[in-house]
Amino acid sequence: MFKLVSDFKPSGDQPQAIDKIVDGINKGMRAQTLLGVTGSGKTFTMANVIERVQRPTLILAHNKTLAGQLYAEFKELFPENAVEYFISYYDYYQPEAYIAATDTYIEKDSSVNDEIDRMRHEATKSLLTREDTIVVASVSCIYGIGEKSDYLSLMLMLEVGLEIPRDAVMGQLINMQYDRNDFELKRGCFRCKGDILDIWTPDSENVVTRISFFGDEIDKISFVDAITGRTEFTRSFVEIFPASHYATGRAKLARAIERIDAELDERLAFFKDKGDPVAAYRLEQRTRYDMDMLNETGFCKGIENYSRHIAGRAEGEPPCTLMDFFPEDYLLFIDESHQTIPQVRAMYNGDRARKEMLVDYGFRLPSAFDNRPLKFDEFESKMGQTIFVSATPAGYERDRSEQVVEQMIRPTGLLEPEIFIRPVDGQIEDILSELKYQKERGEKSLIMTLTKRMSEDLTEFLTKENIRVTYLHSDIKAVERMQILNSLRNDEIDVIVGINLLREGIDLPEVSLLMILDADKEGFLRSETSLVQIIGRCARNENGRVILYADEVTDSMMNAVGETNRRRAIQQEYNEKHGITPHTVKKAVRDVFDIVAKSCEESSSKTRGKGKAKADPVRIISSGEFAGSSEDKDKLINKLTREMEQAAKDLEFEKAAEIRDIIIELKGTR
Repeated sequence: MFKLVSDFKPSGDQPQAIDKIVDGINKGMRAQTLLGVTGSGKTFTMANVIERVQRPTLILAHNKTLAGQLYAEFKELFPENAVEYFISYYDYYQPEAYIAATDTYIEKDSSVNDEIDRMRHEATKSLLTREDTIVVASVSCIYGIGEKSDYLSLMLMLEVGLEIPRDAVMGQLINMQYDRNDFELKRGCFRCKGDILDIWTPDSENVVTRISFFGDEIDKISFVDAITGRTEFTRSFVEIFPASHYATGRAKLARAIERIDAELDERLAFFKDKGDPVAAYRLEQRTRYDMDMLNETGFCKGIENYSRHIAGRAEGEPPCTLMDFFPEDYLLFIDESHQTIPQVRAMYNGDRARKEMLVDYGFRLPSAFDNRPLKFDEFESKMGQTIFVSATPAGYERDRSEQVVEQMIRPTGLLEPEIFIRPVDGQIEDILSELKYQKERGEKSLIMTLTKRMSEDLTEFLTKENIRVTYLHSDIKAVERMQILNSLRNDEIDVIVGINLLREGIDLPEVSLLMILDADKEGFLRSETSLVQIIGRCARNENGRVILYADEVTDSMMNAVGETNRRRAIQQEYNEKHGITPHTVKKAVRDVFDIVAKSCEESSSKTRGKGKAKADPVRIISSGEFAGSSEDKDKLINKLTREMEQAAKDLEFEKAAEIRDIIIELKGTR
């Protein structure tokens, strides 16, 4: 049973939102939309729906950072259930590609994160063995991961009292893509010492499965700590899943090699008829080498490109994805659906375009096309009962949903900001007047322009008017962007001028005024959805105001203003009814720079007695400068690397990314 554990109870309009969504699910509605403003507790609403409905759930997010935040929250809300995390396991990924214009072949280069790979295996195992499973995933879940049927058929069931030779178990483990390593046991490996067989399954964090034999009979199954060797617990049976999602049986693999060989012959004939012997030679050498590796070891580099043959699928048939591991009655929440849906829609075409060059020039067989993400219509066919979650749902969500459930009340009582529309004529004088007023109140401001040049020119002008201001756009390095945002929060500057601050992922409670220039210029940056999202930047301050400078009122402006005022009125009515006084959100400044400063302090304190200058942490953020010795810099990089790895392990991906960018700056590379 799903059991929600929390000190809080649904409040505001959360109870009615939960009731309506649950009622819609029970009535069989295929799609609904939860339209919730920022800060209204949409995640808590989702958790309550899951507890009420009691079904396995997939929560889809559009990036790793958001997925990590959701995973941490649901893990805390459902401590007794299987809350899993499924994102791309690449720390670094350079896809295989070919640039015909320069005859440049780029080989696939990647670095796999072992911890995330473990969590992916844990997710698929939980889906196959438990009914109380919630998986938080990024859009990588629509990529093929090998066949579910093969994954299940290779599962090894062992129980105490079973008569089976030890060598037979090891042979099966090798078929399941496990490696034997009697010296260094790690995930996906096994070792044998006498009658003891230790297996470190890919889904286990630090527990090894120990099988004790007495002759040809399993005498004991225990689970031991991988570091200390201490027995944690014992069981009468265990399920061992394959070490790779692409593992398959030998008979099926033999048929796959035959199919690959047949396709190769057909493709070689095509290139010879075309008069392209170079492509034919290139394709034959690579493919025959891969077939030899598959035949000998059951695996080859780039095995996913042969997934169609290994699975026995027909050309064009959709691949098996994480979504296929869910039961038919699962729930699907698509968080920030206005961003997630377009991303899912676009992934297939981008993948196809890259592979067309590889296939056309003989680097891959045409079957490589079927190692791909789902097409959007295929994704739709695999969607369970779906709840789109967004503050600004797009047309797709509204058209598909059988009901739109609104959640407009913030427990903090904060209102949507007031909006004013003012003419372009005289806007500079008006901006100066407003900034001086903000300075007197001790509050911060954001100004949004349409171009980089405009942001830089306006910053230069305001600086001459003695305004503490700086600009922020995509040319600013990641670390410097973080410093600028923190400078605003630490009262070192009063104004930031930017282009698309919405996409910086900023959360600045100190900002009470947002000024948008050229608000009537229709387009991506001034669409209704973008304007509503941008206006929300000021919804964390009790004095929030937004000024739109425009010569005419566009439909996007009118709709955005109307929607914001509607939400403001709902919250205001609720506050008056319940006697709530809004208060600005209090949020600590991110501590990544404290980490750097502390590291610099520790590094420099060890060398002060040697006459070396103390390292100034602020100088790190400028072109990789470091006021210390090379030895000090190396020590600092090593320390920050450990901090980064720990943050990633704790799923604090934003913090890890910030520290990573500081390391890059220190190394002087980009």
